[in-house]
Amino acid sequence: MTDMFAALGISEPLCRALAAEGYTHPTPIQTQSIQPLLEGHDLLGIAQTGTGKTAAFALPILQKLGKPQYSVAPRSAHALVLAPTRELALQICESFATYGRHTGLRHAAVLGGVSQSQQVKAMARGVDVLIATPGRLLDLAQQGHIRLNEVKHFVLDEADRMLDMGFIRDVRKIVAMLPKKRQSLLFSATMPADVAKLAAEMLHQPLRVEITPEAVTVDKIEQRVHFVETAEKRGLLTSLLKDPALSRVIVFTRTKHHANRVSEHLQRAGISNDALHGNKSQNARQRALERFRSGHARVLVATDIAARGIDVDDVSHVINFELPHEPESYVHRIGRTARAGNAGVAVAFCDASERQLLRGIERLTKRPLTVIGARPTEADSQEAKRAAGRPDPSVYQRKRPRYRGRARRAA
Repeated sequence: MTDMFAALGISEPLCRALAAEGYTHPTPIQTQSIQPLLEGHDLLGIAQTGTGKTAAFALPILQKLGKPQYSVAPRSAHALVLAPTRELALQICESFATYGRHTGLRHAAVLGGVSQSQQVKAMARGVDVLIATPGRLLDLAQQGHIRLNEVKHFVLDEADRMLDMGFIRDVRKIVAMLPKKRQSLLFSATMPADVAKLAAEMLHQPLRVEITPEAVTVDKIEQRVHFVETAEKRGLLTSLLKDPALSRVIVFTRTKHHANRVSEHLQRAGISNDALHGNKSQNARQRALERFRSGHARVLVATDIAARGIDVDDVSHVINFELPHEPESYVHRIGRTARAGNAGVAVAFCDASERQLLRGIERLTKRPLTVIGARPTEADSQEAKRAAGRPDPSVYQRKRPRYRGRARRAA
């Protein structure tokens, strides 16, 4: 039953679409956001992916655009959703299509990595909802193919990720093109100073809704760590994947190069997988995601481009082949599992150089990871410091030129 959504003020056509998708109970962010958004308030939402925030903003926007429906001018849109990555933009577009299937509203996605011709054609007669990435949106706007002067609802999703990817100037340019009188929503998993400043610029007396990531991380995801040398990580990964319980797995690496190397290693081991990173074309990225969703690829090896906005059901395990430099990225990565109320498992591989990164993760999540196998010794800790670029001070007791020369030659 969707009575609980109806109680929040959601209309019958939208409730019918939700029922077809099996949505029965609003998530906390939906419960706290939908009614204020229907009343026209601006909103500052602090929530990670997997908390249901897309529906929290999509349902009120669809409802407000649906009654009464206003004609859209050519090349214009009444609602704009800005997302940092192509994958997230496409996922949001699919959500609007799903929730709005009975409304008659038109939507389009504008993003890079593919030809602009179909996007220009889609915008020619105007759309009710436009979902876009910043670069392609600015490009088409500067070419005259998109006008933003009729936007009534503006959503900036994953604002912290937007800033991490260097889009802050593009975002400000886009905001400057919007009407002053509009409803604005900003969502972010974290609230660093730059995001707080942007929120103050964009929003007018916003309602603040905060869903703490710690609750999601601690309660729904079993977190484990293997202390392992760098050279042994690939062998450990292959060994773990012999267990059929790891049925649908995302493996995260720090770099595109490492993602390719891990993917090739798994291919040689006979494990079906695809790599997903920024060097892949948009079509290749979509093929990789579809193969993973359909089960044709058991493993997706990805960089942090996939840490947010990739909504794939029933991911059984997330493996951090390399720990991220930012603890918040760890939370986003493991959030790919334990979605929609399901349980999940997150496994971290930690080599000597990553011990400090692990401590930062445990401070953020307020929970130590369960150690699998042997725990590092004190000698290992000294080795970890040296590997992290903090050599043992005793090395510098010898300051003879001979030693320094040997060091330079060794480097």
